[in-house]
Amino acid sequence: MADSVTELGQIPGGDSQIFPVEAECIKQRVDEVLHWVDSLEHKLKEVEEFYSSIGVSNSGSSCKDTEKGRHVVGIRKIQQEAARREAVAAKRMQDLMRQFGPIFRQITQHKCAWPFMHPVNVEGLGLHDYYEIIDKPMDFSTIKNQMEAKDGTGYKHVMQIYADMRLVFENAMNYNEETSNVYSMAEKLLEKFEEKWAQFLPKVQEEEKIREEEEKQAATEALLAKEASHIKTTRELGNEICHVNDELEKLRHIVVERCRKITTEEKRNIGLALLKLSPDDLQKVLSIVAQADPNFQPRAEEVNIEMDVLDEPTLWRLKFFVKDALENTMKKEEETKARALSGAQKKEVSNKRNATNKLAERRTKRARV
Repeated sequence: MADSVTELGQIPGGDSQIFPVEAECIKQRVDEVLHWVDSLEHKLKEVEEFYSSIGVSNSGSSCKDTEKGRHVVGIRKIQQEAARREAVAAKRMQDLMRQFGPIFRQITQHKCAWPFMHPVNVEGLGLHDYYEIIDKPMDFSTIKNQMEAKDGTGYKHVMQIYADMRLVFENAMNYNEETSNVYSMAEKLLEKFEEKWAQFLPKVQEEEKIREEEEKQAATEALLAKEASHIKTTRELGNEICHVNDELEKLRHIVVERCRKITTEEKRNIGLALLKLSPDDLQKVLSIVAQADPNFQPRAEEVNIEMDVLDEPTLWRLKFFVKDALENTMKKEEETKARALSGAQKKEVSNKRNATNKLAERRTKRARV
């Protein structure tokens, strides 16, 4: 499709009967179509990347499966469902944290809990190295405030409470000597807390399992919605490509009607040029002819191209294609010769260097004698 647009842009120059203003209008329209094609290619690339990422070929079967009745949820509905699911999950977690409340009260009311009820008075106790040893201070009053916060700054998950509870005891055991009373109280209270947490843990695990299943479901629905969106885009691309082809055909006819006819001499030159083309380029020539003539058999054992029966658009396409193909072939041959010449020059320089080295060696031997 892009090649066809490029060919339209190659409006014959010196022999053209198109007035300058009209030619400029056609050129402007060609540029618009080129921009249109670039946009379509970008959309097509996005669709192909999507199907490649999920390991599915973007074929008609995918569209057929969807059209047969596979349930696809819209993007907006997925967003609403995700918000609802998140709200329900948050409510369940709030309930789970409330169920954790009795465990927290039992630990904080224990006779060994008093050293950990409030933040450590670092300055008052002269603990100058406290912040060098403890990265994150924690205490029961801070945890309680976080559990009761109503402004959205509190705990979002019961595991956060568990982590901070452990941190209280670990900080005390890291800073104090093992022989100290505070260390012993922290160790004893940690053991009691872990016993109660072990009984509570199945509820947490059940909630995690529910959340995991919900996340899988949400991911599946999101994927289906994206696929539905890309299926719609694919259909739209198909329609737009048809419109582009129609526009190209209109422009081609306008250009051909305004331009002169291909002369007999030009037809002869095209035929002679075909003899110089590579097999690959010849196959492309046959494809160009086949596009204009549905009855033409490009893969027959013997193919004859009758220049006199070809229409003007096909002749112009062949003329431009042959010209470009021969120029490309000549360019490649020149590059090959240049590389060969460069190799020969390197070899010549190497031979001269070897000869110079041998001459120097002989002179050195004579000097020694």
